[in-house]
Amino acid sequence: MDSEHDQGVPRRAFLRIAGVSAAGAVVAACGPQTPPAPVASTAPAPATSTPPATRLPTAPPNWDDLRSQLTGDLLRPGTDGYETAKQGFNQLFDGNNPVAVATASTVQDVQACLKAAAGRVTIAARSGGHSYAGYSVPQGGLVIDVAALNKVDVQGGKAVIGAGAKLKDVYAALARAGRALPAGSCPTVGIAGLTLGGGIGVLARKYGLTCDHLTSAQVVAADGRTLTASAGSEPDLFWALRGGGGGNFGIVTEFTFDTEPAPPQLTVFSLHFPAGSGAGVLGAWQQWIAAMPPELWANLVLSGGSPVQCRVSGCYVGDTAGLTTLLNNLTTNAGARPTQRVVKTVDYLGAMKYFEGGSNRQAFVASSRIITTPVDAAKLVAVVDGRPGMDLLIDGLGGAVAGRAKDATAFWHRDALASVQVYATATAKNRAKVTESVGDVVAGLAAAGAGGGYVNYIDPALPDWKTAYYGDNAKRLQEVAQKYDPHNVFRFGQGVIS
Repeated sequence: MDSEHDQGVPRRAFLRIAGVSAAGAVVAACGPQTPPAPVASTAPAPATSTPPATRLPTAPPNWDDLRSQLTGDLLRPGTDGYETAKQGFNQLFDGNNPVAVATASTVQDVQACLKAAAGRVTIAARSGGHSYAGYSVPQGGLVIDVAALNKVDVQGGKAVIGAGAKLKDVYAALARAGRALPAGSCPTVGIAGLTLGGGIGVLARKYGLTCDHLTSAQVVAADGRTLTASAGSEPDLFWALRGGGGGNFGIVTEFTFDTEPAPPQLTVFSLHFPAGSGAGVLGAWQQWIAAMPPELWANLVLSGGSPVQCRVSGCYVGDTAGLTTLLNNLTTNAGARPTQRVVKTVDYLGAMKYFEGGSNRQAFVASSRIITTPVDAAKLVAVVDGRPGMDLLIDGLGGAVAGRAKDATAFWHRDALASVQVYATATAKNRAKVTESVGDVVAGLAAAGAGGGYVNYIDPALPDWKTAYYGDNAKRLQEVAQKYDPHNVFRFGQGVIS
């Protein structure tokens, strides 16, 4: 889950910039330059193995045998700790009961899990557990929890990060080294799911997506081999990992990124506009964000109700004086003056913390759409009018995100003006009603001119989801998945070869 964390905004509005696509760590530098050259990996040399079997075993896994091989725990229903260990971030999936939850502390643990369970039960790796559709809590499946693989080693311009590292820890380690990586803002999101789906964040327009900084990844394939994916090794897999979404190709255990020098200062801001002014503000915002320099990132949040509430927040790589001129340009054309205006200069880590929300688990239904060209603002506002508890979180893209071709990586929406996250609070009792309401809003957004979708806001009900997430890249993603997972070991409801 990529979260939008606006200071003082209700927590539901913070689910924007991290997004986790499918099964967390299960597999998916900036600007218009060509992809970075491969770098030496710190991962162990690829393991050799016999060719994958023609058929996978079908007998039930031997859980006692697997437990004896793991350095971590293996928890099954009815054992102490299971009820907590199985939980993902979204409380709506607390009723899902995996057949086992394995704690993977080493690459060998991951390999043992695959050897024991591949082809026998559904397998889902979990990093932060923020899958919007609950794919990281598979009913009757095996969860491979990689949270213990959480090292963050920053040396010079390189960062080697374990698949289980949370963003709050990644940012702290980078800041200590004077480095930066564009990523999401929800502090408990895992680096794996974020990167594999692309990685939208508050520095994306300046530095690109998280996946644009990936130079190599250590991956445990479906047949148990450990592979290094980079531009010079397993290049098709490397292409797919950069935006192809979680759950499709293997289990990533470690990432190596190129980082940026941490900006000496960032200016964060929040503008609250009068209730009912959303259409005018959104109309102006769409023109404004498209014309802004890449140093400025901003989002616009529409909160449903009667009338609809509207606010704009963002981050500027520069000082207050430079930002003030840019903000004045928006407010002059928005048709309404802000009722509240906050502008504050902070360092890199301070900016990441500014956009943080709470880390408590939540219950929600979510989806997404993509704005490629400006849409009818009045129609967009109308879809959440009279829907309390429903937010549209519209995040500006462009800038460095658009600096690569649409097929240079698996992330398809390079030409997008903005992403739109649909987020609605829910309970177990009203879940069906809220899900229906989200579906109506998603259809309304399409009618207003917003199509496509972002895989890190994965939604089982999104119409034509494969094209929505991947566009023309879907065919190549299917081919990569078939190459590395011919028996569909990592199958789930929205897998690219499902």
